Amino acid sequence: MSVQIWTYIIVGITFALYIGIAIWSRAGSTGEFYVAGGGVHPIANGMATAADWMSAASFISMAGIISFAGYDGSVYLLGWTGGYVLLALLLAPYLRKFGKFTVPDFVGDRYYSQTARTVAVFCALFVSFTYVAGQMRGVGVVFSRFLEVPVNYGVVIGMFIVFFYAVMGGMKGITYTQVAQYCILIFAFMVPAIFISILLTDHAIPQLGFGARLADGTYLLDKLDGLHEELGFARYTEGARGMWDMFCITGALMAGTAGLPHVIVRFFTVPRVRDARLSAGYALIFIAILYTTAPAIAVFARTNLIETVSETPYSKLPAWFGKWEKTGLIIFEDKNGDGKVQYVANKDLNELTIDHDIIVLANPEIAKLPIG
Repeated sequence: MSVQIWTYIIVGITFALYIGIAIWSRAGSTGEFYVAGGGVHPIANGMATAADWMSAASFISMAGIISFAGYDGSVYLLGWTGGYVLLALLLAPYLRKFGKFTVPDFVGDRYYSQTARTVAVFCALFVSFTYVAGQMRGVGVVFSRFLEVPVNYGVVIGMFIVFFYAVMGGMKGITYTQVAQYCILIFAFMVPAIFISILLTDHAIPQLGFGARLADGTYLLDKLDGLHEELGFARYTEGARGMWDMFCITGALMAGTAGLPHVIVRFFTVPRVRDARLSAGYALIFIAILYTTAPAIAVFARTNLIETVSETPYSKLPAWFGKWEKTGLIIFEDKNGDGKVQYVANKDLNELTIDHDIIVLANPEIAKLPIG
């Protein structure tokens, strides 16, 4: 069978698993629908929380941003990590202890003000819609590549599947589907990273590999800095943002992500406040596995991408390039008519436009990892 047929089968099995879990664990009461009956084990809740926190924005977009922005892109890693710590230490346990499911309820009762509650509702809605827009974009990118459909169709397919198992199982069903989702997500993220790290640096641990030496004795980051300079980009390890700029963006990201309602409610799905604290600790460990790997994937992908496409004749580009072109997420425009890909920092001369969100998904293909 072809690779595309295998893709359809694997994707189909994965979502059949999600839907099957949702049906098996479907909500039988109001309490199960909203807070999974409050009986989830802290480890399972930690995995579900991690899957909630990392979803499409972290799994797909974060490594892509870091890969293209370099040092400046690390602000998202800092902000989202800090946001979870802020939520786990200063918000969630006290909301659970106070007995309120949402921040607007807590704010309204704590300050005896309906006005404060209303302001908190609008803030929560604004944060949620902004967050959902990013998640749905990630869903569209995934389906656009693996099912070879336009991004908009990918969004619709993903929304339908999520809607089905969310309505069927409520929070109880979502919790256990997200435990499965975390296992699949971390496997898909880590396995390519480990093998690419071995190929490039002989280190099986990606977190060590992206700071290690290559076969020729040069450090990987030094090589990437050199490639960037050759193409007119800023050095990968040097940022253009000042200290206060980094500080303010990190603070904004922390405050925004700490208020995500669907993560806060996770701390009500366990039996006790102590279990809420334990699940927060487990979730931090599970999140750290992916978050500390993302910078390594960013460096690996960026290095391989530049070496693969820069100054390469269009007719000799690998097959993955054409497949991503069909999705509209890679665009090549031969401005000088020489048939070669000019990938440079100068916008007037650059011939290649790459959507940042494809980096994680395209990374194994760019690195020429075997299909099976």
